[in-house]
Amino acid sequence: MRIAALDLGTNSFHLLIADVHADGSFTPLAREKEMLRLGDHVSREGRIPPAAADLAVSTVRTMRMLADAAGATEIVACATSAIRLATNGDELVDRIEREAGVAVEVINGLTEARLIFGAIRASVVLQPAPALCFDRGGGSLEVMVGAASGLSWATSENLGVARLTAEFVHSDPISKSDRRTLRDHLTTALGSIADQVRSFEPKLVVGSSGTLEDLARMVAARRDVQLPVSLNQLSFTRDEFLRLHDDIVSSKTSERRRMDGLEPRRVDLIVAGSMFLATAMDVFDFDAMTVSEWSLREGILLDVIGQHDPADWTDDPRAIRRASINSLARRCSFPEDHSRQVARLALELFDQGQELHGLGADDRELLEYAALLHDIGEHVAHDGHHRHAAYLIQHGQLRGFAPDEVAMLAALARWHRRGEPRAIDEIGPLGPGGEERLRKLAALLRIADGLDRSRSQAVDAIDVRVGPSLVMIRLTSDRDTELEQWGTRRKRDLFEKVFSRELEVTAHATGSRAALAAS
Repeated sequence: MRIAALDLGTNSFHLLIADVHADGSFTPLAREKEMLRLGDHVSREGRIPPAAADLAVSTVRTMRMLADAAGATEIVACATSAIRLATNGDELVDRIEREAGVAVEVINGLTEARLIFGAIRASVVLQPAPALCFDRGGGSLEVMVGAASGLSWATSENLGVARLTAEFVHSDPISKSDRRTLRDHLTTALGSIADQVRSFEPKLVVGSSGTLEDLARMVAARRDVQLPVSLNQLSFTRDEFLRLHDDIVSSKTSERRRMDGLEPRRVDLIVAGSMFLATAMDVFDFDAMTVSEWSLREGILLDVIGQHDPADWTDDPRAIRRASINSLARRCSFPEDHSRQVARLALELFDQGQELHGLGADDRELLEYAALLHDIGEHVAHDGHHRHAAYLIQHGQLRGFAPDEVAMLAALARWHRRGEPRAIDEIGPLGPGGEERLRKLAALLRIADGLDRSRSQAVDAIDVRVGPSLVMIRLTSDRDTELEQWGTRRKRDLFEKVFSRELEVTAHATGSRAALAAS
């Protein structure tokens, strides 16, 4: 089934077209966005003028045509604050249905919050929980508290960035008096919300939608590392943000246009957006924010599907990671039997070689996922498939993974065959101790890959013995493992270099092979 979701927002209209799978997950096929900024008109005039209404109808008509061309079997559209509050919003909804052929549901703020939270918890690992979530739209602000198990509390307030800009930003750059007035307004409005949130004792803060994403991108662009392909689950600190905030509120529009990471059509709105976040950090007393790239349009889609990812049927906040890995692997037609065998053997190597590598549970998880994805580049071409795999992982929209984790998975795929594993610019930073961890994990992955050299899943189990100068791997199988032993020996150079031990592999026959050898 192919579904198109339309989010008719205050600043922008969004289209998401996706294939829905039998397990309730979905694969995005196309995304489109048009910044119409209907909220500017509603904030000033209370209504949507004819020219803006014509553009809105034309935009929805184009999006419907894109959905039809893509073969979408169902189109679902939801309108939020601007259309909801405009005195002629109902007229625009009627026009869209009549002239664009799309039925629009105007949703209230709490419904919007529920849909957004559904998308956030399917996109970001909400751990430690509960999480305090902010969705910063043009017309409204949604504040939510919840965990992987569901939404606990939510509110929607008329504190959208377009509304605040129209009411409080009267000069360029914003004057000190306007800054004080806006901050006082936000402090009062957010203070009553913070009083209600405090009882939940949130442990994590997540931000979604355009303004907060832009601020995160601007922070990341100032770091001395390559800007990640995806911002999802990227985190930034209060100190990082406040340095940016000072520059934003003291700058003119012409200066903000030159700031890296800021969408050009948001240069006037970002001042109020930055003022909101600076005030929220004080009022709610948090020192870091994590970004969710999924928001209302993905929430609409998940709601329409009616059943979420298998990850959404569990209280385990990290289940979305495995669901996302499996989805990418399926999309790339991965060699499933081989990949799962390599993953199983990699974990056995990891567990039995703990004294050798000294890595932790997070590294174990990344090793398993890298093993599942290491050959997805064959979907593009066998030659250079390790490079193709790294690219697919980087651009695979993996949910629940921080940018440095995506980079580590890509690097493991990139170096799973040969060569000296290292951080490279096109993949990005690997996090604390990244190169050392990469070398250790790549060494284990190469051995596990060699242990299924025939791609016949011949090895039933392995026994790893770690000595001061030698590591012995004994294979248990009722089949011929000559190719597996050969493949392991071919791939042992990195292992021996990283762990300063020689590696030997032997086989122990069971069942029919053992009986045949005895005869």
